[in-house]
Amino acid sequence: MSRRERIEAMLVDDPQDAFLRYGLAMELVKEGDVERALELFGGLMNDTPPYVPSFLMAAQQQVQRNHIDEARRVLRDGIEIARAQNESHAAGEMAELLSNLGSHGEAGI
Repeated sequence: MSRRERIEAMLVDDPQDAFLRYGLAMELVKEGDVERALELFGGLMNDTPPYVPSFLMAAQQQVQRNHIDEARRVLRDGIEIARAQNESHAAGEMAELLSNLGSHGEAGI
């Protein structure tokens, strides 16, 4: 049984477990199923409370797909939520990625 399959089996018992859902999304990224991973990250970002690590990973996947504006939006939202949850390290990582994007992908540049 693959790691993804083991995580999926655990999710049957606890489908709302954020850590397991995040782990499944990460496995999907490794397998190249970015669309499904982004759906899982999106669900985690919309949870109450939002699962902070999902913002950085979703943004990184958007950058890989050259969806820079979407990555910026996710990062800005993620920074705000991370700060509200006193997750300063995560907020810093997202701010660094946002800064590194600079003007990359903006129209006319």
